[in-house]
Amino acid sequence: MCGNFIINKADMRRKAKNRALPSDVSVDHLIAGSLLPGASVSIIHQVNDAVRVNPAVWWLLLDEDSAKPNYRYASFNSRSDKLHESRALAYKPYRESRCIIPATSFVEGLGDKKHYFKIELLDEPVLFGGLFREWTDKDSGEIIYSASIITLPPVAQWQDIHPKSFPLLLPADNDGLISQWLDRSMTDTEVFKELLEPQIRVRQRITPIQGARNYAAAGESFEIEAA
Repeated sequence: MCGNFIINKADMRRKAKNRALPSDVSVDHLIAGSLLPGASVSIIHQVNDAVRVNPAVWWLLLDEDSAKPNYRYASFNSRSDKLHESRALAYKPYRESRCIIPATSFVEGLGDKKHYFKIELLDEPVLFGGLFREWTDKDSGEIIYSASIITLPPVAQWQDIHPKSFPLLLPADNDGLISQWLDRSMTDTEVFKELLEPQIRVRQRITPIQGARNYAAAGESFEIEAA
């Protein structure tokens, strides 16, 4: 489960120099801070054949009347095993409206409510593979976006970090794959099959922290090499 991520614009600018964000994306347009489910986050997605950054509610299923998160169902994450179930909430967005949710780091917990970790990728930004939906505000007629982060089965290297799941992290250096991911006409998802295999593809820096929302270090950082 990914339920907390951070955007630090200075860090994002530094990392984006090494591994660029998709074209037409400005760091200045990203929502910064510590971001939690239900909050407004930035999504990178395709709009009329162009790549755009827009705010989205980090909760895929909204209430149709209020356009607020439908808290009866936890939909800030979309499990990869649900992407191919035709009745699942994520089925259609996975084929028609994929997005990128950028971050500079994110937080995961062991599950005991005692041990939490901040995860960073060395030399490149975090590009979560996400899904989005479009909603219409009934009062204003405004288009509102909602989004979720795809989660995969766990990786062995995270057994003592977060043993339940692993977020989908898109390769920032693969422009072709990023373009395909954002392409709304790319409905044949077979090309993404390898992405859904849980694997650490980029070296990670892991820092034990004081709590889920207290990012002060609680121990020495360590690194996990790409597999």
